[in-house]
Amino acid sequence: MGKPVRLALLGCGTVGSEVVRLLHAQSTDLAARVGAPIEIAGIAVRRPNRTRGDLPVDPALFTTDALGLIKRDDVDVVVEVVGGIEPARTWLVEALRSGKSAVTANKSLLAEDGGTLHDAAAEGGADLYYEASVAGAIPLLRPLRESLHGDSITRVTGIVNGTTNFILSAMDTTGAGFAEALAEATELGYAEADPTADVEGFDGAAKAAILASLAFHTRVGAADVHREGITEVSAADMASAKAMGATIKLLCIAERGLGAAGTESVSVRVHPAMIPRTHPLASVGDAFNAVFVEAVAAGQLMFYGRGAGGAPTASAVLGDIVAVARNRLAGVRAASESVYADLPIRPMGEAITRYHISLDVADRAGVLAAVAGVFARHDVSIATVRQSGRDADASLVIVTHRAPDAALAATVEELRGLDIVRSIASVLRVEGGQ
Repeated sequence: MGKPVRLALLGCGTVGSEVVRLLHAQSTDLAARVGAPIEIAGIAVRRPNRTRGDLPVDPALFTTDALGLIKRDDVDVVVEVVGGIEPARTWLVEALRSGKSAVTANKSLLAEDGGTLHDAAAEGGADLYYEASVAGAIPLLRPLRESLHGDSITRVTGIVNGTTNFILSAMDTTGAGFAEALAEATELGYAEADPTADVEGFDGAAKAAILASLAFHTRVGAADVHREGITEVSAADMASAKAMGATIKLLCIAERGLGAAGTESVSVRVHPAMIPRTHPLASVGDAFNAVFVEAVAAGQLMFYGRGAGGAPTASAVLGDIVAVARNRLAGVRAASESVYADLPIRPMGEAITRYHISLDVADRAGVLAAVAGVFARHDVSIATVRQSGRDADASLVIVTHRAPDAALAATVEELRGLDIVRSIASVLRVEGGQ
């Protein structure tokens, strides 16, 4: 056995506590895998005297001085599971610049300012690992940055937020509305007291930025991601999806392709969408995550599992700890950030997609022709039309062929101004079909 690899653990909440437990329970196996024991040098927390039950750790290891802990000469690796932008960014930059490898689960920081962390890692010659930042225990980021490094990834489509997937799955299964399904998710512990980051798509957007950066060798930030949440998805939308053999999921979609100018670019978006029930992602229920990757040589790949929770996330953190510890003992560094492509970000208006539009219309002759004329003026082709009801209950449900999102949005906007259209009940994108 080599000299022990010593960790500074920043944070000891749900994930941090599980990391401590796993390090203790698997200490012998981990030492054998690494080639040296892994020891905790200290744990930075806000309240060191707080009771932490049966956590197998010496209370003397707790400190409130995170920066002081990071700067200690006996610390080799810094593990950050606090979250947020600051002070986590300051801590990680300090560690990396000083040559100490870092493991983090901080998706918000990576999406907001991942470039600063990668630059600090390059400056200090240190490793930066963050498998736990997307999809919990699912081994996803390392395959993107290593296993598929010799291939060309064209598209990544995923369900990366367990809370919203639980809500939409409940709506699909029971016919419940959004508010009712959210209340159930909160009661069962799947949703936070303030679920905004989940249901408004902020969490998914951060993860989409990380996935796109790795897949397309381009720095993508959260601000580059088009984001829509699920709060407007209704029970009627879900019923309409069922009627056309589909379901609704909050998807993150990252694509590499040609933009309007004919140059290669990257499109990244997060929004609810109807997908056929035959699509591999349609059967992903409850709070599970799944990511569907399409590459030129490898073809279609799917990664599936629990995307959140203390134990699954800690499992991913521990995998990264083993990797950086091995590298440190071997005196090597993992492959650095790959951003050679440096592709421009394509605006949402250029994304090619389909729309499902539900209209409440006047029940009189010529309505369908007038509505079809609006689509024709914006060069949007109609795939299907379903008309139902009479008098005050007359409605049209239209599904389009693929078209630029800007043209589809302009079509909807003109429809709003027609006197024959009483209201637009819903607009949803349709993915995964022809």
